[in-house]
Amino acid sequence: MKIIKKNQPVKYLFFLGLFLLAVGLTSGIVGETWGIIPLIFLIAGTITLSLWIVLQTQQYQWWNSRSTQAGANALIVIVAVFAIVGLLNFLGTRYYLRQDLTETQLFSLAPQSQELVRRLEKPVKVWIFDVNRNPLDKELLENYRRESSKFEFEYLDPQARPTLANKFGVQDYGEVYLESGDNRQLVQKLNINERLSEIRLTNRLQQVNSISTTPVYFVQGHGEHSLTSGQGGISQAIQGLSNINYSGSPLNLGEKSQVPKDVSVVVVAGAKRELFDREVKALQDYLNGGGNVLLMIDPNTKTNLEGLLKEWGVILDNRLAVDVSGSAVGLGPAVPIVTDYGQHPITQEFGNGISFYRLARPLEINPVAGIKSTILLQTKPYPDSWAESDQESEKLEFNPETDIPGPLTLGVALTKTIPTTPTEGEEKPPARRMESRLVVIGDSEFATDGLFEQQLNGDVFLNSVTWLSQQDQQPLSIRPKEPRNRRINLSVFQANLLALSSLLLLPLLGLVTAAIIWWKRR
Repeated sequence: MKIIKKNQPVKYLFFLGLFLLAVGLTSGIVGETWGIIPLIFLIAGTITLSLWIVLQTQQYQWWNSRSTQAGANALIVIVAVFAIVGLLNFLGTRYYLRQDLTETQLFSLAPQSQELVRRLEKPVKVWIFDVNRNPLDKELLENYRRESSKFEFEYLDPQARPTLANKFGVQDYGEVYLESGDNRQLVQKLNINERLSEIRLTNRLQQVNSISTTPVYFVQGHGEHSLTSGQGGISQAIQGLSNINYSGSPLNLGEKSQVPKDVSVVVVAGAKRELFDREVKALQDYLNGGGNVLLMIDPNTKTNLEGLLKEWGVILDNRLAVDVSGSAVGLGPAVPIVTDYGQHPITQEFGNGISFYRLARPLEINPVAGIKSTILLQTKPYPDSWAESDQESEKLEFNPETDIPGPLTLGVALTKTIPTTPTEGEEKPPARRMESRLVVIGDSEFATDGLFEQQLNGDVFLNSVTWLSQQDQQPLSIRPKEPRNRRINLSVFQANLLALSSLLLLPLLGLVTAAIIWWKRR
């Protein structure tokens, strides 16, 4: 009895050590911080357990017994598990690792959004005037905040903060505002059916991050598409430019001898009649002076731009691009579907996405010294697509004598480096060069109202203008992310067969297998 009483304090050291370790780990995990207090408890628990082991070893020769070794191993395993868990939580509080494994990266920001947020020069804050906090909206805002410490967001009830709500002009629940300094802009209004849009939020970030707008001029007077809404108008394209801080304005070259100096990009969108020679020369002089032009030319039209294009190595084919693969998605053979894009900043993020072009003409690209060309849009190979010469026939068939087999080029991007003229009076002028850019697309209908928002059509237009503006810091347009449809459509017979096999055949197979094994072992 004396021995037992004498050894009771040693036994208490064991339980005290475990208690100290448990307190240290619990305080660190629950508090989500591994400061001085959790470390003190962990160190004290480790020392106490070590002391207990030393005292036990001195009093008894029990280390060589199997029970002692098994107990020591179990103790080591327990301590190791606690140490690993604590280390993982310690690292988790200081480092963040997140991997989006969805095919279309549904829960990650687009590269354009990430780049823009990282380049924020001044703090911005998103105010969500709503009492409901949708988890998807909050996750999207968290993704923005992870990219930059200059991005913040806050949910608040407009009735609980009426002064702040009046400051923003809040009318109803669900309104989202972006604030940067004295600049406040409405992003969108949320409801049950509409969640926070990455596209709208990034566009507003672009607007508050830019000091001025970039002017884009659209040539008018030759049957081009109207800049306002209506049949054949491109008002959605103009609005898309406005969302990324570009201003679209009409340009009548018949009234001017040259392109205005403040123009960043000139667009010729679907001219139906020929431009005057003076207008063509104004565009040529603009390009030779480092300008940027987007030409969208429909088939069966003469624009008088053939000479300008020839200087850049582009020849307009008078045939019609035909794509019979479009019938699978309800598009006719005269609407080529493009999923093959060139390696170029305009199309580098498109992957195998779809854009389509109603009544398009092919382009022929010839090499020209000093000009670099990159194919942007290419149709599928023959027999899915070809260039049809007989456009009067209702039955489209490939004729090897007059038609051209696919793949066909529908869009191309070209650059030309132009040496600058030395300034008068410069003894040793520095070597300076400027670059002019040209994008040619054999169709203009893809950018009209109704088609602009379909698939990647709008992205082709907006990315072309952005690249042409030569503002490399500007993010290109963002495509909405949608989950791929992975559902399987089953017939009644297939559904019944699946139910029968899963509810009857598979369990029966398991029972038969178990019975056979039992019989053999009996």
